[in-house]
Amino acid sequence: MLGIAIGAGAYTFRYAEGFSYFSTDPKACVNCHIMTPQYDSWQKSSHHGAATCVDCHLPHDFVGKYIAKADNGYHHSKGFTLQDFHEPIMIKEKNREILQHNCIECHEDMVHELFHRDMTKPDAVSCLHCHASAGHGSLPTSIGGPGKNWKH
Repeated sequence: MLGIAIGAGAYTFRYAEGFSYFSTDPKACVNCHIMTPQYDSWQKSSHHGAATCVDCHLPHDFVGKYIAKADNGYHHSKGFTLQDFHEPIMIKEKNREILQHNCIECHEDMVHELFHRDMTKPDAVSCLHCHASAGHGSLPTSIGGPGKNWKH
């Protein structure tokens, strides 16, 4: 039984191109066909030449990045295997916070004056409120109000 479980796991990991998720290559995000529109729109976006998926959607520290990759990988593989994910895919609160932090970090020289207060406060300015399509070209913003249910 253990051999069957290991064999099935190894086959699934290989079939799903599991090692590609350890890279920073944006094509890894397209291994799952549902992300193709996001990849295509990123190629046409203002961020294409400056940032990849990992630059915006994962923490920049080594440990945080791989914890987030593991957490997202678990949720993605569970969702796609069981077909119990929301469509269109929406960014989760924890990932939206990572994205917000990375926006501010990369654009600090331009937004410094906007963020004199603590960014962990719920009433803080949200970059996604106005710039939801910045990294993904011309995607629609949200269903439930700007920045709330932004398509990921």
